Amino acid sequence: MVALPTICRMRVIAGSRKGHTLVAPRGRDTRPTSDRVRENVFNLVGPLDGARVLDLFAGSGALGIEALSRGATSAVFVESDRDAVRAISRNLEKLRLTGARVVRGDALLTIAQEAMAGAKYDLVLVDPPYGMLTEIQPRLAHHLPSLLAPDGLLVVETDARTEPELPLPLRTSRKYGQSRVTLFEAPQ
Repeated sequence: MVALPTICRMRVIAGSRKGHTLVAPRGRDTRPTSDRVRENVFNLVGPLDGARVLDLFAGSGALGIEALSRGATSAVFVESDRDAVRAISRNLEKLRLTGARVVRGDALLTIAQEAMAGAKYDLVLVDPPYGMLTEIQPRLAHHLPSLLAPDGLLVVETDARTEPELPLPLRTSRKYGQSRVTLFEAPQ
């Protein structure tokens, strides 16, 4: 039996879809970013008018959807879990957001492919399962710098005790309860 997405208390914080609720898959495999953390992330990121966004380990798609609601032109959602991909698609359809592409696949393979294709993003959102960062950090470090547009930003969400280390200029790192949000800037 296929687990259907369930409505949770997540909502779009600001922008054209402000206040709309989002669905997330049932179970513990997906850990949606809380409204509070999302609001703080986007306060740190600033305006997104016309931005191209890459949402890795997208889960329910809440981060990328927030970016689209706040004016991003396009967003690529990358998620390996079938139920999470369904939830992202359902959220995008429900909110009638355009400019989105949902990729069901491995985030690390996808960033390697995107880097080889010369893709550039203004905002890259990385929210892997807590505890996975140590394992994937070398591959993130290899591919993510080349994916950032000249003024691009990279946002990495981890558990509060983990500080990501990537070969990019650090803008800020902040703790919010059990989470840490770290912003990196594009290399100069």
